[in-house]
Amino acid sequence: MVDEKGNTGDRNTGDGNTGDWNVGDGNSGNRNTGDWNVGDGNSGNRNTGDGNSGDRNTGYTNAGDWNAGDYNVRDRNTGDNNAGYNNAGYDNAGNRNTGDKNVGDGNTGDWNTGHFNTGYFNTNEPKVRIFNKETEIKRENILFPAYLYFHLVEWVSSKDLSDKQKEEHPGHKILGGWLISYNYKEAVIKNFNKICDKEQAEQTIKLPNFNYEIFEEITGITKEMLDAKRGIITNETNNYSNIEIVINGIKYKRV
Repeated sequence: MVDEKGNTGDRNTGDGNTGDWNVGDGNSGNRNTGDWNVGDGNSGNRNTGDGNSGDRNTGYTNAGDWNAGDYNVRDRNTGDNNAGYNNAGYDNAGNRNTGDKNVGDGNTGDWNTGHFNTGYFNTNEPKVRIFNKETEIKRENILFPAYLYFHLVEWVSSKDLSDKQKEEHPGHKILGGWLISYNYKEAVIKNFNKICDKEQAEQTIKLPNFNYEIFEEITGITKEMLDAKRGIITNETNNYSNIEIVINGIKYKRV
C-alpha cells in the first residue's frame, strides 16, 4: 500500500521509501535518516552498506565516502579502520598504504612513521627503487604521468552503467548509480585510455630505469599502446587500434 508520501514501506516519515522506519527519502533499506540508501541505518546518502554516516559506501560504518572497506574515517579505502585516504591496508593514519598501522604514506610494510617503506618500524624514507633498480633521484623529483593516479573504486551514475552492471546492481535505480570496483590492471588501463596523451606517454618512457617489460607486467600497458599515444605508427600499433578491451561489461576502443 502506498501512503500519501509515496512510501510502500512502514512507519516512514520521509518520502518514497520502500523500506521501513526511514526519516530520509527514497530508501529501500530500513532505519535510514539519509536518502537513497539500499543498506540499513545510514545517516549518509546512497550507501549500499549499513551504518554509514558518509556517502556512497559499499562497506559498513564508514564516516568517509566511497569506501568499500569498513569503519573508515576518510575516503576511498578498500581496507578497514583507516583514518587516512586510499588505503588498501588496515588501521592506517596515513594515506595510500597497502600495509597496516602506518602513520606515514605509501607504505607496504607495517608500523612505519616514515614514507614508502616495505619493512617495519622505519622513521625515514628509503632510496627510490624504480623498475627493480635503485636511483639517486629523489622521489619528489620524479614526474609520474597523471593517468597512473587512478582509483580502484569509483561512483558511476546510472546513465553511464553498462546493461550488465545495471542487471547486477538493480539498486542503482534508487541510488542514481553504483560504486564500481575494478582490479588493478582494469583500473590503470581504463584511466590510460581515458586521459593519457602524447605528453604523458613521453613522461612514462622517461621515468628513471624505464623498462617496457616490467611496465607491461605491472600495468598491462604495452609498448605498442604507448607508441600509439606517442604518435609512432607501426604494424603493431595499427593492429592495436582495432583492439577492444572489455571492463565490467563496457567496451573501450583506442581512438
